[in-house]
Amino acid sequence: METSPLPAAKDKHLIRPYRPEDRAVLRAICADTGFLGQPIDPVFEDRELFADYLTSYYTDAEPESTFICELNGEVKGYLMGSRFPKRKSRFETRMLPGLVLRGLWRYFTRPYKAASRRYVRWILTQARKEIPFTPPDIPHFHFNIRPEARSVGTTRELVDTFLQYLSSHGEKQVYGQVVTYESRRGDRMFARYGFRVIDQREVTKYRDFHPGKIYLFTILKDLTLNPKLYGADLRDQPED
Repeated sequence: METSPLPAAKDKHLIRPYRPEDRAVLRAICADTGFLGQPIDPVFEDRELFADYLTSYYTDAEPESTFICELNGEVKGYLMGSRFPKRKSRFETRMLPGLVLRGLWRYFTRPYKAASRRYVRWILTQARKEIPFTPPDIPHFHFNIRPEARSVGTTRELVDTFLQYLSSHGEKQVYGQVVTYESRRGDRMFARYGFRVIDQREVTKYRDFHPGKIYLFTILKDLTLNPKLYGADLRDQPED
């Protein structure tokens, strides 16, 4: 949810539903923003495998829950969500063995560079322990936007579009998982958008690339209280 100033007046943004022809550019954006908003390549060089894991379900099995951000007619970002956690779980159960075999094959035969090999070892030994709790049977979402298109207005409209989509289908809650580091994000900031933090874990996969600790937060929003992005602003409330 970190954003830049609003784009110049000449820039025109559009939020719209996903279309099949968007698939390739969404995969590219996923890889280009996969390392704290920057390209994933220094951490993990296998962009295809990275995009397969993070985007395939949303574009191939539940595309109706994905929304696109355009800037001046070019796709610059996306929000991928799911209303059907059990469907996603079944999809991943079928997909993961193939991804693991591909990754191991490339690990030993390509071979991956040292950074990528460390990333694979982290996935196999640490990833499960460092993923915070996720509520069962509740819709979720994540989004990525290229730096040149990040703004308060476009981010708000992109997320609001998804939240209103959920509300129109009778969904009561939604959660997301968000990376935070240093003073970049925290409980009070999430509360401004109507989310509360329900769990957090330190993520160690970026230790060789970023000074300081990095955390993954699980945040939850009650759509019955406010089906839009902005919630209670704690700046107007007394300190605990």
